[in-house]
Amino acid sequence: MNGSDDAASQGVRWTRKHLLGLEELTAEEITLILDKAAEFKNLAAQGETKLGALRGTVVANLFFEPSTRTRTSFSLAAKRLSADTVEFTSSGSSVSKGETFFDTARNIEAMGVDLVVVRHSTPGAPHLLAKHNKSSVINAGDGTHEHPTQGLLDIFTIREHRGPLNKLTVTLVGDILHSRVARSDIWGLTRLGARVIVCGPATLIPPHIEKLGVKVSHDFDEVLAESDCINLLRIQFERQRGAFFPSI
Repeated sequence: MNGSDDAASQGVRWTRKHLLGLEELTAEEITLILDKAAEFKNLAAQGETKLGALRGTVVANLFFEPSTRTRTSFSLAAKRLSADTVEFTSSGSSVSKGETFFDTARNIEAMGVDLVVVRHSTPGAPHLLAKHNKSSVINAGDGTHEHPTQGLLDIFTIREHRGPLNKLTVTLVGDILHSRVARSDIWGLTRLGARVIVCGPATLIPPHIEKLGVKVSHDFDEVLAESDCINLLRIQFERQRGAFFPSI
């Protein structure tokens, strides 16, 4: 299935309880999400910004790392779908007094939360939460592992402006080594048939990343000529523990 197919018309239905990463999703499931997002965007363009899809649902945003855009986006989306929201940040909470990640999650679950949106510095934290918590879990970024919702947004934007993904070459440029967005982009883009190139200094490219089905280049001018779309990724200074490129 390519990025322009209507997944719902093909009989595809969302049956998963959690959204933990794009690595585990099929092309049909990714396309289903993109198609549904396009429907909501069209409704918003027509002035329908308040829908009842999540009425009666309680959504908790658990952010153990700083965030502005992602946390605000989740909160706004939940409210536009008529959900009740609980906002949590680790600073000023019981976490600062020694409460564990699981204790915090269980306490919030005991309050009747249906869906937990979690961002954490530890890779795999949302997966562990999903195993030990009855609520549905959405991964809003876990360490350097994945950021599936940002990956979906990137892919949605590319599809909207450039058409079917299986006809495109998309290049990710920058700090691939420390970027969870890059990993989600790679999983989603390759699953939908796009050709993916990663470009950056050798010190910022993960070893053996070619096994994910991507081409590696260290020459931006070279990949620019063969790319339909360029995604520039920032340097993840907060995740670096050393010098990965010379200072200018």
